[in-house]
Amino acid sequence: MTSLSPHQVKARSEGVPSLGAGAIFPVPEEDIVIDPFQLPEWWPRIYGLDVGWKKTAAIWGAWDRDTDTLYLNSEHYRGMAEPSVHAKSIRMRGEWIPGVIDTAAHGSSQADGKQLMTLYQDEGLHLNDANKAVEAGLLAMLDRLSTGRLKVFSTLQHWLAEYRLYRRNEKGHIVKENDHLMDATRYLNMGLHHAITRPVDRSNMPTMPGDMTTGY
Repeated sequence: MTSLSPHQVKARSEGVPSLGAGAIFPVPEEDIVIDPFQLPEWWPRIYGLDVGWKKTAAIWGAWDRDTDTLYLNSEHYRGMAEPSVHAKSIRMRGEWIPGVIDTAAHGSSQADGKQLMTLYQDEGLHLNDANKAVEAGLLAMLDRLSTGRLKVFSTLQHWLAEYRLYRRNEKGHIVKENDHLMDATRYLNMGLHHAITRPVDRSNMPTMPGDMTTGY
């Protein structure tokens, strides 16, 4: 067994699906999965969004700039629902958090011909176009995973299910099945520069002497 890779050892000992040499991220889950914890307010937040009728997926991340570590902390995973349904679930995680969306969302929806990105923006989401450089994005993710700079909350069961099966076929092509959260994570990681901290609500702040808005 010593000649086997980490994921092959796990497959044989625990029954986790064996992906052989085709595993895109051959990093053991125990190296990346952590128990959930309270995220510091000053960590910038962002989510990646992969849209489709059969499945729409979003993954949220909090970025510890001091260690350049990305913590995946929440997921949305649902199929066969209108943009308004997905958008409501996304807003519940924080309306202020920006997203990075697959630019294929610029295609027209079947419902009314409007662009999907416009539909989601009309629902109150703050969206940016994703960088869809696939191989560069995968390498960036693998670098984070391999160096301990990408951690995943243990509650993200849909993400972990996709992670276990994410692979290439015998021709080296990515198997485009059950990979929506993997794609969303790639968009998120490549779009970290869009991450922001929660805006300060100044409407409830007490007026201080010398405040230029008071005239004093």
